[in-house]
Amino acid sequence: MLPAAFRRWLRRPKRSDPRLLSQFFFADERVTGVVAEINGLDAELDPQQYLVLLNQLHLSQAHLLAILERIMEECIPTQRHSRDYLVKFPEELLVDNLGNHMLFAAECLLAGTFPEVEEADRAQLRPQARNLLCSLELVRTVLREQSLSQPNSYPEPVRAVLIQFDRLFAEFELSYVSSLVAVKSPEEIYRQQEIIVLFCETVERALRLGYLTQEMIDGYEPLLMFTIPRLAIISGLLIYPEGPLSLERSPEEMSRVFSPFYNLLKKIRELLRVLSVEELFLLERSLCTAEPEDPCGPDITPVWGAAVPREDPPAPFGLLEIPCATPPALTCMTLLGPSGAADNPGTDWQWGPQIPGSSPGIGATPGARCSELRCRYSSTKDMLHTLFVCISGVADQLQTNFASDMRSILKTVFKIVASQAEPLEEPSASRKKDDDSCVADAPRVADCPLCSSPTEAAGLWRAGTHRLPEWVPDSTCSQCSACRSSFTLLRRRHHCRSCGKIFCARCSPHAAALPHYSHTKPVRVCTHCYTTHLSPASQCARSQ
Repeated sequence: MLPAAFRRWLRRPKRSDPRLLSQFFFADERVTGVVAEINGLDAELDPQQYLVLLNQLHLSQAHLLAILERIMEECIPTQRHSRDYLVKFPEELLVDNLGNHMLFAAECLLAGTFPEVEEADRAQLRPQARNLLCSLELVRTVLREQSLSQPNSYPEPVRAVLIQFDRLFAEFELSYVSSLVAVKSPEEIYRQQEIIVLFCETVERALRLGYLTQEMIDGYEPLLMFTIPRLAIISGLLIYPEGPLSLERSPEEMSRVFSPFYNLLKKIRELLRVLSVEELFLLERSLCTAEPEDPCGPDITPVWGAAVPREDPPAPFGLLEIPCATPPALTCMTLLGPSGAADNPGTDWQWGPQIPGSSPGIGATPGARCSELRCRYSSTKDMLHTLFVCISGVADQLQTNFASDMRSILKTVFKIVASQAEPLEEPSASRKKDDDSCVADAPRVADCPLCSSPTEAAGLWRAGTHRLPEWVPDSTCSQCSACRSSFTLLRRRHHCRSCGKIFCARCSPHAAALPHYSHTKPVRVCTHCYTTHLSPASQCARSQ
């Protein structure tokens, strides 16, 4: 009988072995070696070497966790614990080394050297940290033994310990982060999504009026970080008054991003309602620049695009400098009509008093009240300047006080409104010939519940096609196409870029490049397409 150490040496995998369990073996061996060096070093005698070893331990643990994550994706992709809670976290916490930080926090909690957490929270987190670290040691032991015996398979005991570790890790991550920062409630997440919709509508309107250009959005102009929130304040108060900036609700019912400015927003809305079409146009155009526009300046050509007022506006620009002690009747009786009217500076808005019995416009303001508001300012220029300062002040404070929320909101907005990638050029005749051979070898998936027909399966299998899959609208799908779980505020919809259908996060955890759909970088793909239509065995399809 050979000694255990000798048998271990004989079964030791090669470093060049690409299998995940073989890679895990050497990553785990590296962590063990660094820990042994740290335990044998006197930190007081050689503090510099101690810091070097700590950095090496941090890097080796991060590498080990990355391989472990890939193993779980390969071994238990449909049994992973839900990570829907990540949407509650501030964006700055969603970094690549978050998992490594969780393990470090668990070790510090057990050692009693973690002052960032209150004592009451530490008492609740210690049992979770102990269970997590014990589970990790069990996973390392089981995977080491498996890598020395059968590194190409995952038996049931291996799957069981991975499922347990994944669950304990998710539970500790949520509890630990919740003890450090205030995570968003489901209501706040919904309100933030409302703000994203408002910002997208604002960008669409700004593109239509020429305030912004698509090139600016595709180029991620830094000025847009301030321009979009400024224009969104006007849109939220005038164009879409029932949205997230609705002042008919109490401050507590608004998003925490805008609720601190509740009273100021009411005053801004009051002034916006007395503006004429041309005044609103000048104000919005000035908000797209660094300083207010001069209404009496010789040049009034828009800076951001080709949107200009019509040649014969109802209120000539020359009237804008007349002191408001004797305001023009037409200007003061302006009523902001339906939302569509404000989208076009040349639209005939309703002038004069409101007809009895008709429904008022969005910004209907009585003539007496309009005159009273205007008379508070020496001129229209002064009123527009006040509006510019107030709106810009609110938008700039959003970037300062709610930087994380605004960064997350604008990041999502840019993803939605950015231009789509252009399709690739038509393939050559030889490539079409290769495609036909690939289709001939395509598997027949007649019983596949996610394929409408074997023809569709072959179409998904055949790399090189340029017809994009049919994109299922969010409004028509209330449950995951694979597991049939109903979508909620936390279980979000995800589109598979390969078939266009909607799945939950558990059923679409994979990423793959789809060059035949112009996706040269890995994009989200459902488990079905990844295993059936993009199988590693399909060398022909992958080579495309």
